[in-house]
Amino acid sequence: MGSMFRSEEMVLCQLFVQPEAAYISMYELGEAGIAQFRDLNPHVNDFQRRYVSEVRRCSEMERKLRYVGGELPEPPPPPKPSPTVLSPREINILEERIDYIESEIQEITRNAQNLKSDYLSLKELKLLIGKTQTFFQDHSHHRKISASVQVYNNEGVLGHLGFIAGVVATPRVPSFERMLWRISHGNIFFKQAQIDEPLKDPVTGHELQKTVFVVFFHGEQIKLRVKKVCHGFQATLYPCPATYKEQQEMLGGIESRIKDLEMVLEQTEQHRRLVLANIARDISTWMVAVRREKAIYHTLNMFSMDIVKKCLIAECWVPRSDLPILQKALDNGVKESGSPIPSILHHVPTCETPPTFNRGNKFTRGFQNLIDSYGIASYREVNPALYTMVTFPFLFAVMFGDVGHGLIMTAFAATIIILEKSLSKKKTDNEIWNIFFGGRYIILLMGIFSIYTGLIYNDMFSKSLNIFGSSWRNVYDNETLTRSKMLELDPAVAYTQTPYPFGLDPAWQFASNNIIFLNSFKMKLSIIFGVIHMAFGVTMSVVNFNFFKRNYMIYLQYIPQILFLLLLFWYLCILMFMKWTMYSAVSTDPAYGTSCAPSVLIIFINMMLLKQSEVKPPCHQYMYEGQEGLQKTFLAVAFLCIPIMLFGKPVYQMMAEKKKKQYQQGVEGGDVEKDPHDGGMGEVLITQAIHTIEYVLGTVSHTASYLRLWALSLAHAQLSAVLWQRVLRMGLGGGSPVNSLMLYVIFAVWAFFTLAILVLMEGLSAFLHTLRLHWVEFMSKFYEGQGYAFVPFSFAAILDREDDEAVQRNGSPPKQGETTA
Repeated sequence: MGSMFRSEEMVLCQLFVQPEAAYISMYELGEAGIAQFRDLNPHVNDFQRRYVSEVRRCSEMERKLRYVGGELPEPPPPPKPSPTVLSPREINILEERIDYIESEIQEITRNAQNLKSDYLSLKELKLLIGKTQTFFQDHSHHRKISASVQVYNNEGVLGHLGFIAGVVATPRVPSFERMLWRISHGNIFFKQAQIDEPLKDPVTGHELQKTVFVVFFHGEQIKLRVKKVCHGFQATLYPCPATYKEQQEMLGGIESRIKDLEMVLEQTEQHRRLVLANIARDISTWMVAVRREKAIYHTLNMFSMDIVKKCLIAECWVPRSDLPILQKALDNGVKESGSPIPSILHHVPTCETPPTFNRGNKFTRGFQNLIDSYGIASYREVNPALYTMVTFPFLFAVMFGDVGHGLIMTAFAATIIILEKSLSKKKTDNEIWNIFFGGRYIILLMGIFSIYTGLIYNDMFSKSLNIFGSSWRNVYDNETLTRSKMLELDPAVAYTQTPYPFGLDPAWQFASNNIIFLNSFKMKLSIIFGVIHMAFGVTMSVVNFNFFKRNYMIYLQYIPQILFLLLLFWYLCILMFMKWTMYSAVSTDPAYGTSCAPSVLIIFINMMLLKQSEVKPPCHQYMYEGQEGLQKTFLAVAFLCIPIMLFGKPVYQMMAEKKKKQYQQGVEGGDVEKDPHDGGMGEVLITQAIHTIEYVLGTVSHTASYLRLWALSLAHAQLSAVLWQRVLRMGLGGGSPVNSLMLYVIFAVWAFFTLAILVLMEGLSAFLHTLRLHWVEFMSKFYEGQGYAFVPFSFAAILDREDDEAVQRNGSPPKQGETTA
């Protein structure tokens, strides 16, 4: 948990590795994922680097595996674990095998396509002959066709006409017929018949709608024109006999060839399936091995080469706690390669800011992502994610407090967590689902906290739970209740003077001033939680000041800020507690009765404006003795903190700079050159003035911003009450059979709106408001967020990232090999 409190300490290491030991060492570092390498060749073109040929070879193997993977009928099994690194000889054998497999699959596919093309041609010819028999059925009687031809060609014998038969795509038939008519000036006779059975394209496998046609013409010139039009419309021409006997003889030969082709196609497809099945067992493992090899050589290209010592030089950021793992990886590389020269690990002192690395797990990752979305923490500054794991679901639950809705959210998150192993293996480009799955533990805690606050509010689907009975009793008889529609309960008589054990008393569910009471209660709670949350954020800055050896900031910034916040707004919270405890409906002193209970907001406003409240006897002007003097003292001290915040840090820095210059002049005995990039005292004053104004005004606006806790909580409760009273209550209003049947429909409507509006929409709204309270109101008090993330060389991260990119690019889970090159 120390890494969650503050990012881990990073060390800049310089590695001197022999080329023969580099591959094995990088393999182990890729498995461990502990080192972020720096590019020592920033100005060298990618095609001029040392291992560019190896990277190209891996890219080519990856391309071939993508092609083979695309031919698989279904996704292959997951890769087998490979604890050992592949040797160069094994990589060469794998490359040769991938080449052979690709060529074999290409040859099988090419042969299958040729066979399918022949099969398609025979099917089309068979269908064409069957259709053309109807075209020639009147030939012996010289009826329809002969009469039509005589009209156009002044001939009475059909045998003098030539004809062309073929097949064309059905959508092109109208244009095809018009073009034939135009080029022949009407001197053709066109017959067509659509093929009812859809045919399959031999390349794509898509269904094709084709139409058989026969064009009758007279003369060789028209014949050439007709063939050109057929070629332009991609029509397939087939030889077709004109007599019935010849057609039957051709049909017999075609059917025999079709049967032979079907048998050959079945055997070819069976052989193809067998080959692909054998490949599918290992293709995932091969792809992982190729990706790893490519990543290793890509990282080795970031190393520089010492020509004199003939070794590779690398620089990388490594967490200090992982230095033994780095040293072990280097030693294993030397041992496995048999190199006589050991690899050297050297720590490089640097003034460069290291990357930020917070080591977490699947539970903390979601909360850390919320913080990183605002900004990566500066190196070694306090990480807000540790506290967000508690404050985020709690503030969400204050706005979403309902036992029923919390149970729905908890059940949803618990189901995802139980099935997370199987769900994590399914890659999808559905962004909403990925957000839900990534934040499953956040949703679980939000649901659990919502159940807790729902019990505090005593609210379950807008109904109260009578768990411990009630501290109020009914003092009226049945006759009084019948005559009077609205009765008030006197606390002195109806209240048992024993507080309800946990949460709100269920009697408030039926009170006429229920909303007024909850308004006041939730509004004051929001202010109290907000001030505590902000005070905690301001206090967290002390941890940063102490760690970075800036103790003067504790006196010049933290103490004035916390005094300004507490003396004004925590005092407002104290007045709320005093009002709750001092004034009561059963008080014997009328000055402390409910009629004399002052408005805390009016007291605070009068305090800021130095005004006095006007009250009537027997009420007191102040809540306690000495209140006016104490409030003026608090106000004076709070306003005195402003100039300290404004001028304290600039004056201290000016004195420290002056002292530093005097020391340098004493040591060097001369003038000290001024830094041209130094903005001087004016820039420091302007920056500090901006921060001071932002804090002073932000304290007021941020305190008011926490009222969103009250507003959303009230809106959530009222929406739930509306759904109960206006929807579900209608189904519970009668006992007739019709009402019992209507209850199913009404309950479905109520359940739909409960899930869609109250759980999803209201939950999203409460989530966003909670996120804003943490980013703006809480984290702005101490969090800089000016760092950059630690991105180590890790095989697991590289493989996951490539799979995610493939899913986003293709819009579906990738087949094996569909990854980025």
